[in-house]
Amino acid sequence: MLILDALSKTYKSGDTALSDVSLNVPKGQIMGLIGPSGAGKSTLIRCINRLVEPTGGKVLLNDVDLVGLGKRDLRQQRRRIGMIFQEYALVERLTVMENVLSGRLGYVPFWRSYLRRFPADDIARAYALLDRVGLMEHADKRADALSGGQRQRVGIARALAQDPELLLVDEPTASLDPKTSRQIMRLLIEICAERGLPAIVNIHDVPLAQQFMQRIVGLRAGRVVFDGPPDELTQDALTTIYGEEDWNAMRKGDEEQTAAEADARDRLAALVV
Repeated sequence: MLILDALSKTYKSGDTALSDVSLNVPKGQIMGLIGPSGAGKSTLIRCINRLVEPTGGKVLLNDVDLVGLGKRDLRQQRRRIGMIFQEYALVERLTVMENVLSGRLGYVPFWRSYLRRFPADDIARAYALLDRVGLMEHADKRADALSGGQRQRVGIARALAQDPELLLVDEPTASLDPKTSRQIMRLLIEICAERGLPAIVNIHDVPLAQQFMQRIVGLRAGRVVFDGPPDELTQDALTTIYGEEDWNAMRKGDEEQTAAEADARDRLAALVV
């Protein structure tokens, strides 16, 4: 279980990104994190694994407070946290297999990682993960030869190679088309269910969050203003999270995108006929 207790982040400039955020994420739960730009969503995720240093509160992962750890202990605990990035964070010149195996760097001696000589068990695990995410036939391709959806699948496999106890997912569909976005979200949900993994997914697409998330937390100005199941995310709740003007603009943008997609399908159908 992940427990956030009064987690706060104030920068040296005096700007407050997070203010007394307290949340529990039990084993196996997929929590979607929504809110306007600047609400603190990415900061929250990065404070959990201390890519950003919190200025107050606790982060308890299975009873270990990550905030109070020194560098050596923090490195060991970070192995328990899989991170999936919006921009994939792959090493483009390396193969798909090598990128997945990089998820084992925290477990092998430096000389093995430097020479890329991973234990046979790690290699077998990497192949199994590539098979699970549907990329077995791409194992020897360079990462820069893949599509966006394929790169995100590599990122998922790399995170799982750590044998994590928690997944942190930062806008996994922001660079993907609608169909691929649903495929990636469905894959994440299935994998978390198979492994009993808790996950926090920072997601900007509200309809996608409502479709796939078990629980949704809304942030505004660094504070939790909504916490509940997707079916309780009413128009009033969305206005509380985004503000009336921002939510209306977002909804209009979604409607325009839907109309544009429908128009594109009509044009394609006309060409086929």
